[in-house]
Amino acid sequence: MTDALWSEDRTTPEAIDRALRELVHRRHMEDGGFVPARTLNMVCFIDADYAGEVANRLRQVGRYEPSRLIILAYDHRRSSLQARVNVAAAHDPAPGELALLHESVQIRLGERHMDDLLTIVDPLVITDVPTLLWSPHGHREAIDALAPLAQSVLIDSAAEPIWREALDGACALAERLYVVDLAWVRPAPWRERIAAAFARPSRRAELGAIAAVTVRHHPDFCASALLLLGWLASRLQWRVEPLTTHGSAPSRLAGKARSRRQEVALAIEPDSREAAPGLAGVTLSTASGRSLSLDRGAGGLHAHERTREGEERRWIILGASRGEGGVLGQGIRQALLRDLTYRPALGRAREMIPA
Repeated sequence: MTDALWSEDRTTPEAIDRALRELVHRRHMEDGGFVPARTLNMVCFIDADYAGEVANRLRQVGRYEPSRLIILAYDHRRSSLQARVNVAAAHDPAPGELALLHESVQIRLGERHMDDLLTIVDPLVITDVPTLLWSPHGHREAIDALAPLAQSVLIDSAAEPIWREALDGACALAERLYVVDLAWVRPAPWRERIAAAFARPSRRAELGAIAAVTVRHHPDFCASALLLLGWLASRLQWRVEPLTTHGSAPSRLAGKARSRRQEVALAIEPDSREAAPGLAGVTLSTASGRSLSLDRGAGGLHAHERTREGEERRWIILGASRGEGGVLGQGIRQALLRDLTYRPALGRAREMIPA
């Protein structure tokens, strides 16, 4: 099956909108089984030099592909809009069945268009469908300009060079839009495994007995480690205070929280051996002497449990890693299925940022 394509240099938003409508109509006239998908707009503001890299990432999201993808590729030298529109389905419709059409628009624009972003994008988003913003190369000014069109914004606090500022920025954005943070999505399997470890009724009482938590992370992903501690603190109602820096590594942190029963020792440690993005390991210890460690390893998460009687058990939890393509896909999905635990965790993580 060939895609329906259109492109034009020195174009206008009105011409792009007209091309989208005509291409969708053409596909439907070819076969009545072709119908446009209508679940999510996604607007990406990117540096034009990295358009290929971003396109590769978006191709890996699989079934979480947005209904209409609008890519604004910024090249400060451009003086006119250049656009390319593509309307395609993953397969031809079988007799009596439907095939969803997904639409993508790539617009190359320049510095002179930065004050008109809202005017350019407004005619192109599908009305009555949620809109997600994403700017993987920074450009906070573009997010601010397009925010009136959107309900949610996709960020990655771990990708920012200064994680303290990243968490502050996430809090500021959360006042205006629903925030999907890839630094939160990436460690979701870790949260799920920790929650599962205390899911049995006989284990739930031990949640109140947690006395120490150590989070190990890739040196560039301190934000994910802080968010994990923030999640524990918000769910277990710990009182927290700013952590302190230990040693030469700015992301080696330690401090204490206060649960209803006792103090909880907190530690965040960078692991220079870890090449994969995100967390490298988590260890939780209770006042009764039980401990649980999860560490990234071949085949999944390697679990090590020690009971209060000193008995030890080791096993591997399969399928914990989803890869960066899977993480981005889950982030797009979360724009529709909202996670209400992120913002409380973000607030607690921000309280733990060293003074």
